[in-house]
Amino acid sequence: MPRTLPRAFVANLLGNAPDWYKLTIAGFLIANPILLVTVGPFVTGWLLIAEFIFTLAMALSCYPLPAGGLLAMEAVIMGLTSPQALYDEAAHNFPVILLLIFMVAGIYFMKGMLQYAFTKILMKVRSKITLSLLFCFAGAFLSAFLDALTVTAVIIAVAYGFYEVYHRQASAGKCRPGDEASLNEACQRDLKQFRGFLRNLMMHGAVGTALGGVCTLVGEPQNLLIAHEMGWHFGEFFLKMAPVSMPVLVVGLATTMVVERFALFGYGFKLPAEVRRILAAEDARRDASMTNPERAALYVQAAAAVYLIAALALHLAEVGVIGLSVIILLTAFCGKTEEHQIGNAFTEALPFTALLVVFFAIVAVIHDQHLFAPIINAVLALSGTKQTAAYYLANGLLSMISDNVFVATVYITETKAHFIKLFAAMPGLGLDGAELLARLTDATNQRDIVLASLPQAAQPQVTAALAQFDRLAVAINTGTNIPSVATPNGQAAFLFLLTSALAPLIRLSYGEMVRQALPYTITMTLTGLAAVWLLL
Repeated sequence: MPRTLPRAFVANLLGNAPDWYKLTIAGFLIANPILLVTVGPFVTGWLLIAEFIFTLAMALSCYPLPAGGLLAMEAVIMGLTSPQALYDEAAHNFPVILLLIFMVAGIYFMKGMLQYAFTKILMKVRSKITLSLLFCFAGAFLSAFLDALTVTAVIIAVAYGFYEVYHRQASAGKCRPGDEASLNEACQRDLKQFRGFLRNLMMHGAVGTALGGVCTLVGEPQNLLIAHEMGWHFGEFFLKMAPVSMPVLVVGLATTMVVERFALFGYGFKLPAEVRRILAAEDARRDASMTNPERAALYVQAAAAVYLIAALALHLAEVGVIGLSVIILLTAFCGKTEEHQIGNAFTEALPFTALLVVFFAIVAVIHDQHLFAPIINAVLALSGTKQTAAYYLANGLLSMISDNVFVATVYITETKAHFIKLFAAMPGLGLDGAELLARLTDATNQRDIVLASLPQAAQPQVTAALAQFDRLAVAINTGTNIPSVATPNGQAAFLFLLTSALAPLIRLSYGEMVRQALPYTITMTLTGLAAVWLLL
């Protein structure tokens, strides 16, 4: 207990975080203004990114919002970005904010049905490899039609339910997970194994969301943006991505089998027999004691799940609005009518929503200080297959440290401007570059008809340039989706998993996520690069 008021202020700073962590953050805050004066905003901006990544990496020591928020506020105060730029980033990503607020809460009200269904699967599928493939493929399939954050919220709810059952039953018996130091050897072994088992399933499912999310225009937010800029419909988008996305999907699933079979990179944890017994006993108890109102609630939740999938696949409304409708339906038909019952559903998502807005401040710094400009200019200077491959790698690298939606937005915008200049420089078209590209990428126009309307001498040149534009758009989309699995920074679904209430329970740290994502990063990135080089 601090004896003086100044010591109390110091003790309160970042709460129970280790002293070395507090000193490190303080060092960052002191050094940044000095660096801004001495080395300039460009270098300071890159160092700020590294500092923010550090706060994410230490998420188990201190939730990133307080420390990362201090760094973001300082960036605004120093003039690296502005409050308006932060607001603009948040407004641009408002659909994602709505999704986090309402969709994650909607999934909360489905936990009963999800836990019931996945417990049945867990009891019937005893092969860890089969179960891992099931989680990975389910994540991929659902993310092709839903949103990766929604799918991640589902698998988090499932794993949290499993851990909750084990914790409750074990605490009532000889094991007490809340006091691990006093556990006997068998209990410690089971708990460690169970945590590893859940970490494995979470990572397989999370990687699955990336495998499926790249395939369709509704899979990830940047997919929809690119499809809009290129004038591609659902089917055309899928076919354009297929030469890269399908080989990556196959290799991703094969990687799942290999890492589980040979217990590589932290995989290979089996479900302990005692934990299986506890989950089976709980499943049997629930079946035996289930009342008609509880059974009716499961049917309602299942019907809501079907509605959710259909509404998202058909894009009946913004994802967050659909999530709100799910909350309304489930609270109304399942009898959740008290404020505290509804309020509990929002406790998981709101801290992450606040953290995401802080992240938008870092993205605003990247934008205002043009931190990615040298890389963008370097790849634009290339041509042909080398340019396509460089696009894929550059987008992948930048998405590992920044928001993949932001990276895709910057690249598709700069690429479009480049091709407008290219078309404008072509003689005898009868159109300016912007007008021609607008016609060629208008979803209501047929490209063949637009190309046929051009002077015959210019048609081959325009056709070749347009084909390269298509290839670069595919490289942008696949580059921002596939290599970005390397870190939680690039994929919002990964960051959501890292900062969820489940992560500390199963000891899923930033470093552990990077380690378990590494085999996928290597195999999927190299497969994507080979496909971009050989098949596009």
